[in-house]
Amino acid sequence: MEWLDKLTSIEALEDAAFDADLVGELERGTAELSFARPIRFSTPTFKEYATSELQGCGKNSFPAFSVTGGACALDCDHCQARILEPMIPATTPEMLDRKVRDLVLLQGLQGFLLSGGSNRRNEVKYERYYPVVEKLKRDFPHLRIAIHSALLDERRAKLMASAGVDTAMMDVIGSAETIRQVYHLERPVEDFESTLAALCATGMEVVPHIVVGLHYGRLLGEARALDICARHGIHSLVLVVIMPFYARAGTFATPATADVGRIFLEARRRLADRPVNLGCARPAGMHKRVTDAYAVMAGLDGIAFPAEGAVAVAQAIGRPFEQAHACCSIKVGGLAAKSACAA
Repeated sequence: MEWLDKLTSIEALEDAAFDADLVGELERGTAELSFARPIRFSTPTFKEYATSELQGCGKNSFPAFSVTGGACALDCDHCQARILEPMIPATTPEMLDRKVRDLVLLQGLQGFLLSGGSNRRNEVKYERYYPVVEKLKRDFPHLRIAIHSALLDERRAKLMASAGVDTAMMDVIGSAETIRQVYHLERPVEDFESTLAALCATGMEVVPHIVVGLHYGRLLGEARALDICARHGIHSLVLVVIMPFYARAGTFATPATADVGRIFLEARRRLADRPVNLGCARPAGMHKRVTDAYAVMAGLDGIAFPAEGAVAVAQAIGRPFEQAHACCSIKVGGLAAKSACAA
């Protein structure tokens, strides 16, 4: 049975519209897409999650903290700081230290994401938090710490690494027009590549993100962003899809699922030797179900908060899978297939 026929037999996808040519191309490309390794379904504790196929974790085992609370000076058109809302405020180093220690004792914290709103130059000032990060790593060696780096130079990248940060994440934008219009930022594409190079020169695992459809729902700069990521020693790549409901009404279109699926396939081909994951952010509803099905078929290595039907797609095409209650950008411990959470 061909993949398109298998998709129509999945209840969660019975009303879905798939691009037959793309599904056929994905099916023909399986030999080169390393289907032997499992796909990882990540269900971090940033938000509540449950489907009929997978359950979230009752413990706050991998939360996200914002060092600026809900504040961000850029006020980008696609986000307007709303992505910070579900994060736990940690607006002083003492607050971060106290909350992390409480979660280690009470909920078996495995690690955390450190994030925050940017200044007008797309920088986040983490320096005063590094002594706390260093002490937490010393007192709890098992903790895995990820950080949204924003833009920085070599000196600040080295400070981040020396504090004990395990994984650094940043957005890579391949269009100067998008940087200026969507981010309201006067910095060139080259600054994003130099930041990536500075991070890759450290011992941290570097996990850049590319937002598909960032330019008001149009594809513009994604190919250049893939070029940038492919020529540096990144650990893995995370793809996310623009979510228009974060933006002002009427400013963003929703990218077609087939266009998104083709970006997945191109990313898989360009970074065949490195993990490529689908991150938390993408449109909801049937769009998400189709997007996630394309991610499974394209051979991506992981999906955060998978949609209903994603597990069934993996089973239908013969891909093994595992579940992890952690950020898709970071590996925490030894995780068996469909790992359980002791709530």
